[in-house]
Amino acid sequence: MPKADARFSEHSPEEIALGQLLYYDPILSGNKTVSCASCHHPEFATGDGVSLGLGDGGLGLGPDRRIDPGNPPEQRIARNAPALFNLGAEEFTRFFHDGRLEADPTRPSGLRTPLGADMERGFASALAAQAMFPVLSGDEMAGHYSENDVAQAVRQGLLTGEGGAWSILSGRVEAIPEYRARFDAVISDRPIAFADIANVMAAFVAFEWRADDSPFDAYLRDGTPLPAKAARGMDLFFGSAGCSACHAGLFQTDHDFHAIAMPQIGPGKAARFERHNRDVGRMRVTGNAEDAYRFRTPSLRNVTHTAPYGHSGAYASLEAVLRHHLDPVEGLQSYDATQAMLPAPSRGSDFILLTDATEIAEIAAANELRPLMLSDIQIADLLAFLETLNDEQSLRGRMGVPEAVPSGLAVDR
Repeated sequence: MPKADARFSEHSPEEIALGQLLYYDPILSGNKTVSCASCHHPEFATGDGVSLGLGDGGLGLGPDRRIDPGNPPEQRIARNAPALFNLGAEEFTRFFHDGRLEADPTRPSGLRTPLGADMERGFASALAAQAMFPVLSGDEMAGHYSENDVAQAVRQGLLTGEGGAWSILSGRVEAIPEYRARFDAVISDRPIAFADIANVMAAFVAFEWRADDSPFDAYLRDGTPLPAKAARGMDLFFGSAGCSACHAGLFQTDHDFHAIAMPQIGPGKAARFERHNRDVGRMRVTGNAEDAYRFRTPSLRNVTHTAPYGHSGAYASLEAVLRHHLDPVEGLQSYDATQAMLPAPSRGSDFILLTDATEIAEIAAANELRPLMLSDIQIADLLAFLETLNDEQSLRGRMGVPEAVPSGLAVDR
């Protein structure tokens, strides 16, 4: 059984308040139309409520998001938007479904990223550094290279330095008097760097969505009993069902990577020279064949609110993804694609990999979980336990959505 009370990073009120504004401000996207909140919104438990979202080129929020006919996206985002709960806890040092960004004290920057040395310095944490990536993605925030200066810089490989994508974005923020004044209370008298922007957004995320005041936490802290059904589910979770082998610790994650035959839908993460629509997960980071189809174990805090589930959001309900874990290969082979929640009209290519016998066989062969028999009553007990991981304050958020942001751009509400 895990111990209560994890260690969390601490931040000043000025950092948190500034981070809140930047988090919701579309000024950080190439076309100034999407913000971090477009895909990670409190209305959808810090996700977007769909299997695979629409970033730049989308209109609306969550399941109602649709393609902008005046600026259609090239494709939907390749992976499900992960929840942001407890990312300020010190144990969270790996980010994204494949862990391509992680803290690494052996490196000069303290981080290991796909960018190698071509990255800015000054990030206070790996949580802050993860903000580097969405702003560079054409599908997420940057837009098409023909549309704006940020996307053009990315296309040319100009990320750092004068004229680089991060410099352009920090220059936009610097030029807004209210942001400049607020940063004066946070950093010394110098120009705003992209790392400064990322650091205050990380401070906001860490504060806003800290989720360690659930019934399960109360049980760990002082023995407050759980309802009988949930207590039976907890015994299964940490006992014979084996859930805690991967969903370990206080936040139900071992921060490691596992292959459990998750169905692959959407555009995938294949390189241009590879078979498209594929996503081999951790192997894209390490290059090791044994990492094929492994994805990071997600935390289960507030999990009853964070559907859809899986790296591609293939499962619409918590019970469905739980049953997949009982026999992953069978779950893959019998997967019902109608439960996928895809905004805008789906394309034929969204489900093309489900008909690729070779790919299905490879995903199945990589599976690490043995079949497990649980009764319907036991499954209901597990679901009842997962309900006790909900922290209502974190679901509401501590600060909420601002009425307006200093850029004057529209806020996703």
